[in-house]
Amino acid sequence: MVDIDAAIGYVVAHGDPVERARLSYLRTGSQPPPAVLDRIESGQTPAGGWPAGGDGSVPSVDATCFRLSELDDLGGLRGPQVDRALAWLASVQHADGTWQEDESLAAEAPAWAMPGDPEATLYLTAVAGFWMTVADVEAHPHHEEPARYAANLTAAARHVVAQLRPDGTWPSFLAAGWHAAGLLHEQQFFYESARMQLVLSDRLPDMSPADVASMAAALRRVNLGDDWLLQSARKRLGETQRTDGGWDSDEGPVFDVNTTLIAIRACR
Repeated sequence: MVDIDAAIGYVVAHGDPVERARLSYLRTGSQPPPAVLDRIESGQTPAGGWPAGGDGSVPSVDATCFRLSELDDLGGLRGPQVDRALAWLASVQHADGTWQEDESLAAEAPAWAMPGDPEATLYLTAVAGFWMTVADVEAHPHHEEPARYAANLTAAARHVVAQLRPDGTWPSFLAAGWHAAGLLHEQQFFYESARMQLVLSDRLPDMSPADVASMAAALRRVNLGDDWLLQSARKRLGETQRTDGGWDSDEGPVFDVNTTLIAIRACR
């Protein structure tokens, strides 16, 4: 079992103000101080996206999705800044339903965001489609209104479905799998989403704690119905939690607090 109290203590002891604000929202729904949201929103470009670097001017699909995930952790996935980000994402989607980074970012792009690379294209399409989906679920949790970007999401989902192999695997990074599974489920590609979830379940024993936490936290944001995969993920997080309450990040100790917060979100 996950020791939530120990995880909370770890974040309190080691987190910065933004991370502690994320913890407060996860625990009690407390809205963060305006300065915390301002710190995130201040980097938004006039176009509506966020740049990959603090001094950049070209908005990045990957960076914009990361900022949306940060705002979601703080209860801020709504409002003018989010609307502008979603409108920008919709505007840069390609005609075939995919997203790619601007070619001018190629020199600094990581492998999962490399312009023109098929694996990166599938990853960015899954992630952008997922966060546009989550923003719509946040605004209309009971689907009481049509999705604002229904055509964009349908096109993204169809592209993902076309890339799936007969065994349910996908030609991209592991993280593309859980983002795509959430996108496809919300777009009513239930069979395809279930196939991807089965693949993720098979890979679960070999996943890092950070990947398990990210997968479970992401899939909690969409209503999958039977949450057998989430239950398995929580069990795995219980097995990999450290004695100090935290979890190891894939990027080194400086990011352990972030991974621990994601694990708390997955298990709360």
